[in-house]
Amino acid sequence: MITGPAKQIFVNLPVRDLKKSMAFYQALGFSINPQFTDDKGACIVIGNHIFAMLLSEPFFKTFTKKSVADASRAAEVMTAISLDSRQRVDDLADKALQSGGSGNMPPQDHGWMYLRSFQDPDGHIWEVLCADESKIPAEPGAKATAKG
Repeated sequence: MITGPAKQIFVNLPVRDLKKSMAFYQALGFSINPQFTDDKGACIVIGNHIFAMLLSEPFFKTFTKKSVADASRAAEVMTAISLDSRQRVDDLADKALQSGGSGNMPPQDHGWMYLRSFQDPDGHIWEVLCADESKIPAEPGAKATAKG
């Protein structure tokens, strides 16, 4: 049992072309931690305590007995990043689309939360959002009015 909050999160992603994937994430403004980067994998620094480990598919396979999902054909996970403004959400999603990523779903505005999503070159789905928790509807399942 975890007795306190987790200190860090590492999202491990299999990639077909490590250099291409590294270039994509750098184009989004993320840095690479060279201490955990070599020809088999790269540590992408997303936030102070949030990292994406890009692992070449052969290396990724050494960590599991399961088959590796082809993220370009099937969704295996959607990773969400919370940002502090709608403008930062748009900026990051636009950079992703301009840097070799593709769209996933249309933008969503729920009034209290704004969300965009994209896929990286391997098809991994990323969501970027900003939310004003003070505007979350009081009743579960209630929908806030979207601002258009």
